[in-house]
Amino acid sequence: MSNKMWGGRFASGPDAVMEEINSSIEFDRHLYRQDIAASKAHAAMLAKQGIIAREDAKKIAHGLDTILSEIESDKFDFKRVLEDIHMNVEGRLAELIGSSAGRLHTARSRNDQVATDFKLWIREAIDTLDGVLAVYQRALAEKALAHAGTVMPGFTHLQSAQPVTFGHHLLAYVEMAARDRGRFADARARLNESPLGAGALAGTSFALDRNMTAKELGFARPTANSLDAVSDRDFVLETLSAAAICAIHLSRFAEEIVLWCSPLSGLIALSDKFTTGSSMMPQKRNPDAAELVRAKTGRIVGALNALLMVMKGLPLAYQKDMQEDKHGAIDALGALSLCIAAMTGMVGDMTPNEARMKEMAGAGYATATDLADWLVRTLKMPFREAHHITGRIVAAAEKAGAALDKLPLVAMQAVEPRITKDVYAVLPVDRSVASRVSFGGTAPKNVRAQAKRWLKKLGKEGA
Repeated sequence: MSNKMWGGRFASGPDAVMEEINSSIEFDRHLYRQDIAASKAHAAMLAKQGIIAREDAKKIAHGLDTILSEIESDKFDFKRVLEDIHMNVEGRLAELIGSSAGRLHTARSRNDQVATDFKLWIREAIDTLDGVLAVYQRALAEKALAHAGTVMPGFTHLQSAQPVTFGHHLLAYVEMAARDRGRFADARARLNESPLGAGALAGTSFALDRNMTAKELGFARPTANSLDAVSDRDFVLETLSAAAICAIHLSRFAEEIVLWCSPLSGLIALSDKFTTGSSMMPQKRNPDAAELVRAKTGRIVGALNALLMVMKGLPLAYQKDMQEDKHGAIDALGALSLCIAAMTGMVGDMTPNEARMKEMAGAGYATATDLADWLVRTLKMPFREAHHITGRIVAAAEKAGAALDKLPLVAMQAVEPRITKDVYAVLPVDRSVASRVSFGGTAPKNVRAQAKRWLKKLGKEGA
């Protein structure tokens, strides 16, 4: 059977394989609310402009409301032969209201229709992601405030570097999430133009009021070029790019959680809420939530790469290739929302082992930089000379098997005779973190101030 929506050009139906590859209803059915909203706005505008009768517009609106109710109550029969959400809605509308349904598609193409629907869907997804990211930030800032003075090891190259505080470490991810939200906000602002009324590619000869439909759908303005309106998916690419960066930030944190939970480090513990056991080894507590966040990042980045490849060689205007824009994006943004929720839960759930953190913070001669800074401040050495002398003192401590703050003064003076016992005041890890008072530094008072600043800002957003 031919698709009756095509009219007279096709006399027979598609091959089964053609029907299979051409259908998109399995995933673009997610756009049903957006499709119905855009259709109602279009019909109302057509009636206002005198393009269709007001009575037809009323029938169309009533029929669309009925379809919305049917879909949301799981009573709608999605048909693969009708290919996509647009044809399914229009087909059902014809069953409900008869010939008036045929007037809805006046001055509209599936090309501008799908671009409009997907922009509406992406915009809503961005708003959802912004909300869950704000909740994630609040969880991080609250934990940071509670642990502003909890000393932990700071690493570069996964080697002991300098002591930091747990709160400072968590606030780093608050800052990353803020930039993630900024990228999503930028993408939202750029996509907020309505393609509706652009037609297939050239616009239309009907006297449309595109500003009316744009306003009704919450867009800032209509798109200015009909070719561009229907043929680009940079709004999806930009959103997926922001999503990929956000997912990578989450994955980095998830990797740290996996490392911190290991008995080899023992820096934090997660409860039963965010861990699983082993089918064979009864002692196991596996940080599977963090591991799955780490893994799902591949799906999110993959969706971006896939759509980049789809779009890279397409001439203007619409090509059927662009049907592949939705499946990966819908999956990826859903996965990202889930990952953010999982990370938020783990942040609230994790319990730091403060004694173990402090012990490891002092390992690996982590306060060596404090010694070098003391030589610069007290003995007025050039930093490079102080760095060299400190390196020799660290070597002596390593040879003696002693921590830096436990190395006898005489051993230090064998390297630099002017060193006094006052040096020991800067070598404990607590003193080290307390001294890092430069803006953005790890000093507990800095961390408290930054955590409170974020909580105040996030509180106002949620008000």
